[in-house]
Amino acid sequence: MGADPAIDAFFDDATFTITYLVSDRARRRAVIIDPVLDCDHRSGTISTLSADRVLAKAAERGVQVDWVLETHAHADHLTAAPHIKSRTGAKVAIGEHIVDVQKIFKPVFDAKDVSGMGSEFDRLLKDGERLTLGGLEIEVMHLPGHTPADVAYRIGDAVFVGDTIFMPDYGTARADFPGGDAASLYRSIHRLLALPPETRLFMCHDYKAPGRDTYAWETTVADERAKNVHVHDGVTEEAFVTLRRARDVGLAAPVLLLPSIQVNIRAGGLPPPDPNGTVYLRIPVKAKS
Repeated sequence: MGADPAIDAFFDDATFTITYLVSDRARRRAVIIDPVLDCDHRSGTISTLSADRVLAKAAERGVQVDWVLETHAHADHLTAAPHIKSRTGAKVAIGEHIVDVQKIFKPVFDAKDVSGMGSEFDRLLKDGERLTLGGLEIEVMHLPGHTPADVAYRIGDAVFVGDTIFMPDYGTARADFPGGDAASLYRSIHRLLALPPETRLFMCHDYKAPGRDTYAWETTVADERAKNVHVHDGVTEEAFVTLRRARDVGLAAPVLLLPSIQVNIRAGGLPPPDPNGTVYLRIPVKAKS
Protein backbone atom coordinates (compact mmCIF):
# COMPACT_ATOMS: atom_id res chain seq x y z
CA MET A 1 0.00 0.00 0.00
CA GLY A 2 3.02 2.31 0.00
CA ALA A 3 3.73 5.09 2.48
CA ASP A 4 1.54 5.81 5.48
CA PRO A 5 -0.79 8.83 5.72
CA ALA A 6 -0.89 11.68 8.21
CA ILE A 7 -4.13 11.55 10.19
CA ASP A 8 -6.01 14.26 12.09
CA ALA A 9 -9.09 13.12 14.03
CA PHE A 10 -12.05 15.28 15.11
CA PHE A 11 -14.47 13.97 17.72
CA ASP A 12 -18.06 15.25 17.64
CA ASP A 13 -19.49 15.16 21.17
CA ALA A 14 -23.12 15.43 20.05
CA THR A 15 -23.08 12.31 17.85
CA PHE A 16 -19.96 10.47 19.11
CA THR A 17 -18.63 10.56 15.54
CA ILE A 18 -15.00 10.84 14.48
CA THR A 19 -14.21 12.68 11.27
CA TYR A 20 -10.78 12.23 9.72
CA LEU A 21 -8.55 14.48 7.67
CA VAL A 22 -6.14 12.09 5.95
CA SER A 23 -3.22 13.62 4.12
CA ASP A 24 -0.18 13.03 1.99
CA ARG A 25 1.54 16.12 3.36
CA ALA A 26 4.57 15.74 1.09
CA ARG A 27 2.34 16.28 -1.94
CA ARG A 28 -0.21 18.40 -0.06
CA ARG A 29 -3.30 16.35 -0.94
CA ALA A 30 -5.99 15.18 1.46
CA VAL A 31 -9.35 13.49 1.90
CA ILE A 32 -11.99 14.02 4.57
CA ILE A 33 -13.80 10.93 5.83
CA ASP A 34 -17.31 11.09 7.36
CA PRO A 35 -17.73 14.85 8.00
CA VAL A 36 -20.48 15.95 10.41
CA LEU A 37 -23.08 18.65 9.82
CA ASP A 38 -24.19 20.06 13.18
CA CYS A 39 -27.93 19.58 13.63
CA ASP A 40 -30.12 20.72 16.53
CA HIS A 41 -33.29 18.75 15.87
CA ARG A 42 -35.10 20.50 18.71
CA SER A 43 -34.88 23.88 17.01
CA GLY A 44 -34.64 22.66 13.42
CA THR A 45 -31.30 24.41 12.84
CA ILE A 46 -28.11 23.25 11.17
CA SER A 47 -24.62 24.70 11.13
CA THR A 48 -21.17 23.90 9.75
CA LEU A 49 -19.02 24.55 12.82
CA SER A 50 -17.69 20.98 13.02
CA ALA A 51 -16.89 20.81 9.32
CA ASP A 52 -15.23 24.21 9.45
CA ARG A 53 -12.84 22.94 12.13
CA VAL A 54 -11.70 20.24 9.73
CA LEU A 55 -11.34 22.73 6.89
CA ALA A 56 -9.33 25.04 9.13
CA LYS A 57 -6.94 22.21 9.92
CA ALA A 58 -6.59 21.42 6.22
CA ALA A 59 -5.70 25.06 5.59
CA GLU A 60 -3.21 24.97 8.48
CA ARG A 61 -1.62 21.85 7.00
CA GLY A 62 -1.52 23.48 3.57
CA VAL A 63 -3.28 20.52 1.92
CA GLN A 64 -5.85 20.48 -0.87
CA VAL A 65 -8.91 18.33 -0.14
CA ASP A 66 -9.59 16.13 -3.17
CA TRP A 67 -12.30 13.81 -1.85
CA VAL A 68 -15.03 13.56 0.75
CA LEU A 69 -15.34 9.84 1.46
CA GLU A 70 -18.45 8.47 3.14
CA THR A 71 -18.27 5.04 4.74
CA HIS A 72 -22.07 4.67 4.43
CA ALA A 73 -25.33 6.60 4.69
CA HIS A 74 -25.11 7.34 8.40
CA ALA A 75 -28.14 7.00 10.68
CA ASP A 76 -26.79 9.11 13.55
CA HIS A 77 -25.56 12.33 11.96
CA LEU A 78 -26.07 14.43 8.86
CA THR A 79 -23.12 14.65 6.49
CA ALA A 80 -21.42 17.97 5.79
CA ALA A 81 -20.18 16.75 2.39
CA PRO A 82 -21.91 19.50 0.34
CA HIS A 83 -20.37 22.23 2.50
CA ILE A 84 -16.88 20.80 2.10
CA LYS A 85 -17.42 20.35 -1.63
CA SER A 86 -18.53 23.98 -1.98
CA ARG A 87 -15.43 25.21 -0.10
CA THR A 88 -12.80 22.97 -1.67
CA GLY A 89 -14.12 21.53 -4.93
CA ALA A 90 -13.70 18.04 -3.48
CA LYS A 91 -15.71 15.22 -5.03
CA VAL A 92 -18.06 13.17 -2.86
CA ALA A 93 -17.78 9.38 -3.01
CA ILE A 94 -19.54 6.45 -1.36
CA GLY A 95 -19.84 2.71 -1.95
CA GLU A 96 -21.86 1.68 -5.00
CA HIS A 97 -24.42 -0.17 -2.90
CA ILE A 98 -25.83 3.16 -1.75
CA VAL A 99 -28.34 2.51 -4.51
CA ASP A 100 -29.75 -0.36 -2.40
CA VAL A 101 -30.12 1.96 0.57
CA GLN A 102 -31.79 4.63 -1.57
CA LYS A 103 -34.30 2.07 -2.84
CA ILE A 104 -35.14 1.05 0.73
CA PHE A 105 -35.65 4.57 2.07
CA LYS A 106 -36.90 6.54 -0.94
CA PRO A 107 -40.50 5.30 -0.44
CA VAL A 108 -40.27 5.68 3.35
CA PHE A 109 -39.82 9.45 2.94
CA ASP A 110 -41.70 9.75 -0.37
CA ALA A 111 -38.45 11.26 -1.63
CA LYS A 112 -39.36 11.70 -5.29
CA ASP A 113 -36.21 13.74 -5.94
CA VAL A 114 -33.89 10.87 -4.91
CA SER A 115 -32.64 9.11 -8.02
CA GLY A 116 -32.35 5.60 -6.62
CA MET A 117 -29.24 5.28 -8.80
CA GLY A 118 -26.72 7.13 -6.65
CA SER A 119 -26.40 10.08 -9.01
CA GLU A 120 -26.43 12.49 -6.06
CA PHE A 121 -22.81 11.44 -5.43
CA ASP A 122 -19.86 12.27 -7.66
CA ARG A 123 -18.46 8.75 -7.54
CA LEU A 124 -19.80 5.31 -6.60
CA LEU A 125 -16.99 3.05 -5.47
CA LYS A 126 -16.66 -0.66 -6.11
CA ASP A 127 -15.05 -3.21 -3.82
CA GLY A 128 -11.33 -3.30 -4.54
CA GLU A 129 -11.34 0.02 -6.41
CA ARG A 130 -8.39 2.32 -5.80
CA LEU A 131 -8.17 6.10 -5.63
CA THR A 132 -5.04 8.22 -5.65
CA LEU A 133 -4.18 10.55 -2.77
CA GLY A 134 -0.99 12.34 -3.77
CA GLY A 135 1.60 9.57 -3.61
CA LEU A 136 -0.71 7.33 -1.56
CA GLU A 137 -3.35 4.84 -2.62
CA ILE A 138 -6.83 4.39 -1.17
CA GLU A 139 -8.29 0.89 -1.39
CA VAL A 140 -12.06 0.47 -1.08
CA MET A 141 -13.35 -2.50 0.94
CA HIS A 142 -17.06 -3.33 0.74
CA LEU A 143 -18.14 -4.47 4.22
CA PRO A 144 -21.91 -5.09 4.28
CA GLY A 145 -23.79 -6.00 7.44
CA HIS A 146 -24.47 -2.79 9.34
CA THR A 147 -26.05 -1.59 6.08
CA PRO A 148 -25.79 -3.08 2.58
CA ALA A 149 -23.54 -0.20 1.49
CA ASP A 150 -20.84 0.04 4.17
CA VAL A 151 -17.28 0.41 2.97
CA ALA A 152 -13.92 0.91 4.65
CA TYR A 153 -10.96 2.84 3.25
CA ARG A 154 -7.48 1.35 3.52
CA ILE A 155 -4.69 3.91 3.20
CA GLY A 156 -1.18 2.70 3.93
CA ASP A 157 -1.19 0.95 7.30
CA ALA A 158 -4.52 2.53 8.31
CA VAL A 159 -8.10 1.40 7.70
CA PHE A 160 -11.07 3.68 8.33
CA VAL A 161 -13.70 1.12 9.22
CA GLY A 162 -16.94 3.12 9.41
CA ASP A 163 -19.57 1.48 11.63
CA THR A 164 -18.51 -2.13 11.06
CA ILE A 165 -16.52 -2.56 14.26
CA PHE A 166 -15.84 -0.51 17.40
CA MET A 167 -13.09 -0.41 20.00
CA PRO A 168 -12.37 -3.87 21.45
CA ASP A 169 -14.10 -3.12 24.76
CA TYR A 170 -17.28 -1.93 23.00
CA GLY A 171 -17.75 -4.57 20.33
CA THR A 172 -19.42 -4.27 16.97
CA ALA A 173 -22.06 -2.31 15.07
CA ARG A 174 -25.76 -3.06 15.13
CA ALA A 175 -27.23 -4.96 12.19
CA ASP A 176 -30.95 -4.35 12.59
CA PHE A 177 -31.43 -1.41 10.23
CA PRO A 178 -33.31 -2.19 6.99
CA GLY A 179 -30.92 -4.12 4.76
CA GLY A 180 -28.64 -5.00 7.66
CA ASP A 181 -27.59 -8.57 8.37
CA ALA A 182 -25.64 -9.95 11.32
CA ALA A 183 -24.12 -12.87 9.39
CA SER A 184 -22.86 -10.52 6.69
CA LEU A 185 -21.45 -8.25 9.40
CA TYR A 186 -19.51 -11.17 10.91
CA ARG A 187 -17.96 -12.00 7.53
CA SER A 188 -17.11 -8.36 6.87
CA ILE A 189 -15.42 -8.06 10.25
CA HIS A 190 -13.36 -11.15 9.55
CA ARG A 191 -12.25 -9.64 6.27
CA LEU A 192 -10.84 -6.76 8.31
CA LEU A 193 -9.32 -9.10 10.88
CA ALA A 194 -7.50 -11.00 8.13
CA LEU A 195 -5.34 -7.93 7.48
CA PRO A 196 -1.81 -7.85 8.96
CA PRO A 197 -1.95 -7.76 12.80
CA GLU A 198 -0.21 -4.37 13.01
CA THR A 199 -2.77 -2.70 10.73
CA ARG A 200 -4.25 0.35 12.45
CA LEU A 201 -8.05 0.54 12.59
CA PHE A 202 -9.79 3.90 12.97
CA MET A 203 -13.34 3.92 14.28
CA CYS A 204 -16.22 6.10 13.08
CA HIS A 205 -17.76 6.19 16.57
CA ASP A 206 -16.90 5.68 20.21
CA TYR A 207 -19.30 5.62 23.16
CA LYS A 208 -16.87 4.87 26.03
CA ALA A 209 -17.37 1.28 27.14
CA PRO A 210 -18.25 0.78 30.82
CA GLY A 211 -15.16 1.29 32.94
CA ARG A 212 -13.38 3.50 30.39
CA ASP A 213 -13.23 7.22 31.18
CA THR A 214 -11.95 8.61 27.88
CA TYR A 215 -13.02 8.36 24.27
CA ALA A 216 -10.82 6.31 21.95
CA TRP A 217 -10.90 5.57 18.24
CA GLU A 218 -7.64 3.89 17.21
CA THR A 219 -6.77 0.23 17.69
CA THR A 220 -5.15 -2.58 15.70
CA VAL A 221 -6.19 -5.81 14.04
CA ALA A 222 -4.21 -7.71 16.68
CA ASP A 223 -6.05 -6.01 19.55
CA GLU A 224 -9.44 -6.60 17.98
CA ARG A 225 -8.70 -10.28 17.41
CA ALA A 226 -7.50 -10.72 20.98
CA LYS A 227 -9.94 -8.54 22.90
CA ASN A 228 -13.10 -7.58 20.99
CA VAL A 229 -15.93 -8.46 23.35
CA HIS A 230 -18.22 -9.59 20.52
CA VAL A 231 -15.96 -11.09 17.88
CA HIS A 232 -12.52 -12.03 19.27
CA ASP A 233 -10.73 -15.08 17.92
CA GLY A 234 -12.75 -18.22 18.59
CA VAL A 235 -16.22 -16.64 18.32
CA THR A 236 -18.20 -18.53 15.67
CA GLU A 237 -20.54 -16.94 13.17
CA GLU A 238 -23.50 -18.67 14.83
CA ALA A 239 -22.57 -17.37 18.27
CA PHE A 240 -21.99 -13.86 16.95
CA VAL A 241 -25.33 -13.75 15.11
CA THR A 242 -27.15 -14.93 18.24
CA LEU A 243 -25.43 -12.29 20.37
CA ARG A 244 -25.88 -9.50 17.85
CA ARG A 245 -29.60 -10.16 17.33
CA ALA A 246 -30.22 -10.32 21.07
CA ARG A 247 -28.46 -6.98 21.61
CA ASP A 248 -30.10 -5.25 18.66
CA VAL A 249 -33.61 -5.98 19.92
CA GLY A 250 -32.99 -3.76 22.95
CA LEU A 251 -31.29 -0.84 21.19
CA ALA A 252 -33.08 2.48 20.84
CA ALA A 253 -33.15 4.26 17.49
CA PRO A 254 -30.44 6.92 17.09
CA VAL A 255 -31.69 10.41 17.97
CA LEU A 256 -31.07 11.73 14.47
CA LEU A 257 -32.09 8.58 12.59
CA LEU A 258 -34.95 10.02 10.54
CA PRO A 259 -33.31 13.37 9.69
CA SER A 260 -29.98 11.70 8.91
CA ILE A 261 -31.12 9.01 6.53
CA GLN A 262 -33.19 11.28 4.30
CA VAL A 263 -30.36 13.79 4.02
CA ASN A 264 -27.54 11.29 3.64
CA ILE A 265 -29.14 9.32 0.81
CA ARG A 266 -29.12 12.70 -0.98
CA ALA A 267 -25.33 12.97 -0.44
CA GLY A 268 -26.02 15.59 2.21
CA GLY A 269 -28.47 17.58 0.14
CA LEU A 270 -31.67 18.82 1.76
CA PRO A 271 -35.10 17.99 0.32
CA PRO A 272 -36.44 20.55 -2.15
CA PRO A 273 -38.29 23.45 -0.51
CA ASP A 274 -42.07 23.50 -0.33
CA PRO A 275 -43.99 26.16 -2.27
CA ASN A 276 -43.65 28.47 0.73
CA GLY A 277 -39.87 28.39 0.30
CA THR A 278 -39.20 26.41 3.50
CA VAL A 279 -37.26 23.15 3.56
CA TYR A 280 -38.86 20.40 5.63
CA LEU A 281 -37.52 17.05 6.76
CA ARG A 282 -40.20 14.38 6.80
CA ILE A 283 -40.93 12.30 9.90
CA PRO A 284 -43.05 9.25 9.13
CA VAL A 285 -45.51 8.55 11.94
CA LYS A 286 -47.17 5.21 12.68
CA ALA A 287 -49.31 4.03 15.55
CA LYS A 288 -47.55 1.72 17.96
CA SER A 289 -49.29 -1.65 18.19
